[in-house]
Amino acid sequence: MYVGTLSFDLLLGDVHSLKEKRSLVRPIVAELQRKYAVSAAETGNQDLHRRAEVGLAVVSGDTMHLTDVLDRCERLVAARPEVELLSVRRRVHTDED
Repeated sequence: MYVGTLSFDLLLGDVHSLKEKRSLVRPIVAELQRKYAVSAAETGNQDLHRRAEVGLAVVSGDTMHLTDVLDRCERLVAARPEVELLSVRRRVHTDED
């Protein structure tokens, strides 16, 4: 069993309230969940208007499949024009860790 995680540090565009922030972050999280069947959520910087941290996790029995899903998720977030992807932290764990 392999568990892969991604943590995205995002800079949001012209956002002036937490409500506007939610309207940008929520669709990203929902699209990740819908397209790739991953567990995703806003995991940090919840009190800042222009910054967001989104985390996701996926479990697989095959490292190739796991890497493919993580790559696709990263490309999806990087392609969103309303956010700037500042950094991505990727981790892969095995059941032997």
